[in-house]
Amino acid sequence: MWRLNAVRHKAGRQGSDLEEFKFKRREHEKELRRARKDSQLVSKRLLLNDDEEEDGTMDTLASDRVVELFNIVRHGRDLVKKEADLRALRKALRSPSAHLILIKQPNSIAILVTNLCGPNPQCRLEAARCLHELSHSPHSEVDSLRLRQATPYLITFLSGQSPKFTELCLYTLGNMCPDSENVRDMLLAQGIIPALNNCIQIHRTNLAVVEAVGFTLSQLISANYVTGTIIPAVLASGLIPRLLSVLTPDSQFGLGPVIECAWCLHYLACSNVDNGALVAQGTLLHCTSLLVTLGVAVAKGSIEEGIELLIWPLLRCVGNLLLSGPLGALQPQLNDSRLLAALCAFPQAFLQTHPALARESIWVLNNLTAAADSSVFCSALFYLNLVPALIQLLPFSHGINIMVLRVLGNIAHQGREYCLHLAQAGLLPALCATLKMADTEVVTFSLEVLGQLMASDPQLAEEFVRQSGLPVLEAIQYSNQETIRLRATHLLEHHLPPHCTVDTSASQ
Repeated sequence: MWRLNAVRHKAGRQGSDLEEFKFKRREHEKELRRARKDSQLVSKRLLLNDDEEEDGTMDTLASDRVVELFNIVRHGRDLVKKEADLRALRKALRSPSAHLILIKQPNSIAILVTNLCGPNPQCRLEAARCLHELSHSPHSEVDSLRLRQATPYLITFLSGQSPKFTELCLYTLGNMCPDSENVRDMLLAQGIIPALNNCIQIHRTNLAVVEAVGFTLSQLISANYVTGTIIPAVLASGLIPRLLSVLTPDSQFGLGPVIECAWCLHYLACSNVDNGALVAQGTLLHCTSLLVTLGVAVAKGSIEEGIELLIWPLLRCVGNLLLSGPLGALQPQLNDSRLLAALCAFPQAFLQTHPALARESIWVLNNLTAAADSSVFCSALFYLNLVPALIQLLPFSHGINIMVLRVLGNIAHQGREYCLHLAQAGLLPALCATLKMADTEVVTFSLEVLGQLMASDPQLAEEFVRQSGLPVLEAIQYSNQETIRLRATHLLEHHLPPHCTVDTSASQ
């Protein structure tokens, strides 16, 4: 139901490791996009009417019956009867086979548009529902280009006062957005962005319409082929403050509007068109504040159904915005230390049910601690006693332990005192365990962190030996991965205490 999309991810520090990480992440994102497409997570939305059940679909109708209903609508003149005729046609269109039959009729879309713009409000509503059914069609033949005659009117109606009719128009337009780049460009030229801005202002107290605006906007800006004009137009439209004002969940209505608007902010941030403008308008502040609120609730065990669908885009938005400038310049919007606690609470809560979400949370933590001016966040992790919780995540796969190792490496990079605190938190025995893992990437990062610890203070090298780490390093010399062998040999030859007898012949 909700859309998940690719996101730019930040690796660790400079060098070939960074390029390799970026390459692997790009390949992983391709797989994610393919999986999401196959699972129809980038989905069209079908509104249900008061007279229909949620799973109610009509049986396949005979071709003659669909043609008969359409001809009645086309030739009917009595407005009262026409409303009933349009309703019958709309119900017939609940059968996907009827879509193909209808669009083959001469001027079928034009007839619906004529009724959409007619004088009778109920006929307009039923005609809009017919178009909405077609916009949700599973058939490629019923694409948005066939429905383009209706789009100028649908956009115009977004300024109307009827919430039900406006919501219907929004979801119809939103369903049309994913079909092609040409459709998006057409909607942009017809003024959909200022129309959405005006619509969310008119109906700001109607959360159903606000959710529909978020859905339509996210459909418009989510594709990886979005043109260079759409994102700048959204950023300049005044929509950002309106989206941010929605980031307060309503206990009565549910999470829908907040989720939709959060995904919009995520798509804008990952486009990297002008993240400075997003930060300047308070996006980072609002998203982190909501993450703190959610983190407090999650830490208390209050996990509302579907809350992960909100946490996900917020994490991605924050993670990408952290790359928009020096961390010091962003700190005024990151002044709540509870953000770190939230980023550590999410992995604990969703480790088993949503491991990818746990990884995303640690990725944001990585971005907070990887910058040159990140010492305040690294210190806060110790002050809040969050490092032990991170170390406890090292046994878990799905990329979680790799991301944790990156965070721990960022902390160790701050210097000797930080390395000593890491050792006191129990990192050395945990590294002994990760060095034995079959995942070569985990072993590589473990060696890097271990090297930082040993280089910072000889006492940590001695402690590693006391933790039975020496045989582990010696065993790595038999690895079939040359890079790992060389790193292990370097640690054995240059960082272990002189009294340790080391046989490095296996690496020759």
